[in-house]
Amino acid sequence: MVRMIMCGVALAVLAGMSLPAEATGRFAAGGFARGPAGGFAAGHAGGFRGPRGAAGIHGRTTTGDGAGNRRTTSAGAIRGPNGSTAERSGSTAHSADGSMQHQSGFNANGAAGGSINSQGSSYRNADGTAGVNRTTTATGPNGGTYQGSTTGATGQGVTRTREVTGANGNTYNGQTTVSKDGITHTGGCTNASGQSIACR
Repeated sequence: MVRMIMCGVALAVLAGMSLPAEATGRFAAGGFARGPAGGFAAGHAGGFRGPRGAAGIHGRTTTGDGAGNRRTTSAGAIRGPNGSTAERSGSTAHSADGSMQHQSGFNANGAAGGSINSQGSSYRNADGTAGVNRTTTATGPNGGTYQGSTTGATGQGVTRTREVTGANGNTYNGQTTVSKDGITHTGGCTNASGQSIACR
């Protein structure tokens, strides 16, 4: 039932996107249903359309089996009046043994041409060990770029790497690790020809 509600809401929003520019408004809908053996499903969704072309939609669902296992998923998207857009989605699952799995990501595009994308995940095992991973890339409207990643796991610490390149071709590369042994960092800069230069 919840899925039917949310599908209907999504169709309503899509239909609303094609309305005349002066059409504005908001909506919200939700539902809850119980299943056998203590299971359940719940969800809600909402959206809006602004007077100058801005629009957005978001939704969230949670399901459980009554045995201690549950999953939550969510997603949303927005469009600005100037044509910029952004989307995000995520999913988290909790198991009866105490373990957890999470995945999420987002993407955005600016009206001037810049963009960013990020995808990541994390986990926790039943024994308490855990880990994380995320990768992010971005491009500026002037041609500059960014690439970064973060990884970590129990007993290994967390490591962040990044590469930033300016519109002139100068690049910074760096890596930072935080662990029980302390913090280590390495980094350096090069010009467009690959020659080492002072970082500024």
